[in-house]
Amino acid sequence: MNIRAVFFDFGGVIMRTEFQAPRQHLAERFRMEYDDIDKVVFGSESARRASQGEIREEAHWLDVLKRLRHPASELESFKDEFFGGDIIDRALVEYIRSLRGMKVHTGLISNAWSGLREFMTREKIIDIFDTVVISAEVGQVKPSAKIYEVALEQAKVRAGEAVFVDDMPVNIEGCEKVGMQGVLFKDSHKTITKLNQLLKIK
Repeated sequence: MNIRAVFFDFGGVIMRTEFQAPRQHLAERFRMEYDDIDKVVFGSESARRASQGEIREEAHWLDVLKRLRHPASELESFKDEFFGGDIIDRALVEYIRSLRGMKVHTGLISNAWSGLREFMTREKIIDIFDTVVISAEVGQVKPSAKIYEVALEQAKVRAGEAVFVDDMPVNIEGCEKVGMQGVLFKDSHKTITKLNQLLKIK
């Protein structure tokens, strides 16, 4: 069966933490380890609720600052420092853009909070996708089968006609359970090479 659609994860694939120093410095300010401050932001109950759309992203961030006993007035500077080492992979962005020119459906499937769509619009990268499925908007998170099914339905393709790129093995297993083909992201070059093979692009 020919591949008609390629879906991508956002965090860890299109946008990645390439430089740990800013987050490390922030952790040290709060007398924490890097992994601990990471868990406060991404592994807390409010993070889970924000990912499922139960609360807005702003409410989650305020909960983070409350747990750290840090003033809410410092929210923007805290976020700027926390994400200071995160980089958007522009080469991958341009590759995805090129796929649209080849009549390949491009989609996003991301476990993310309510602010992702606005962020992608601001960064001028939302237009590389034909469809965008964000967990906070649909109330389903990977690796639940439902979020992949929503993406397939929006793209109007069958599971066997779709490929999904993600950096988490559990999410690859999730997409494969519904019949999609998974590509585990390691780096851009290997991923692009693999996708070109699947799409028969020379």
